[in-house]
Amino acid sequence: MPSYALITGASSGLGLAMAEALARRGRNLILVARRRDALESIACELAQRFGVDVLFRLCDLSEPLRISGLLHELEQGQWRIDLLVNNAGLGCAGAFLEQDWGREQEQLEVNVLALTRLCHAIGQHMAERGGGQILNVASVAAFQPGPWMSSYYASKAYVLHFSEGLREELRQRGVRVCVLCPGPTRSAFFRAAGMNVSRLESSKLMMSAEEVALITVRALEKNRAIIIPGWRNRLLALSSRLAPRWLVRKLSGRLTRPFTQG
Repeated sequence: MPSYALITGASSGLGLAMAEALARRGRNLILVARRRDALESIACELAQRFGVDVLFRLCDLSEPLRISGLLHELEQGQWRIDLLVNNAGLGCAGAFLEQDWGREQEQLEVNVLALTRLCHAIGQHMAERGGGQILNVASVAAFQPGPWMSSYYASKAYVLHFSEGLREELRQRGVRVCVLCPGPTRSAFFRAAGMNVSRLESSKLMMSAEEVALITVRALEKNRAIIIPGWRNRLLALSSRLAPRWLVRKLSGRLTRPFTQG
């Protein structure tokens, strides 16, 4: 049975860059996203360029029934998934009380519940086989509270802590769990979250999706527990752990708020 890497949010940004980086290394892929036109084009291109098998499945991860359908199809298809990349994520920028609740709920469904459910379902099969690897995508936001993006920062803190706990639980069963905590990465995420893209473009923390993907794939091969690309981002994560919490809250709010305003 051939092995596959399953990547969510694979139609653009970091998900697409991860798909290319893994295909370049000869990995068969199952790409998951909401946009059929983008996925068809990407699957065809990667298969032709790198000679790997690339499948794609449409799934809105904010809808639990769609996830159930995806998992059922994966089970029936008998594809061996030896790498799960939980990359899909949403963001809401601005004052929490001014956000549309439906959008906030969708963010939590994707960032927290869908990720956890895929880890549970696919992780079980990995544990039964005694091998496999899970990569959950968090953020440097996971290391601190984030006023004006409070629920997003909190969702990424969940991903970080969940992944670290799962790593310890599954290590004796042959399943390796890693968590990626990138800083700002060039993608459509910020515009979709309602953030001021012009301000972000000038940030020294900004990295390309291709650069982050390359660093991540290399770190996966070394089974790094926590992957933080870029020395500035590593310094940011460290400083938020050492500084007093009241100071971290205030500084985080001052840094975040300008990017959420027009």
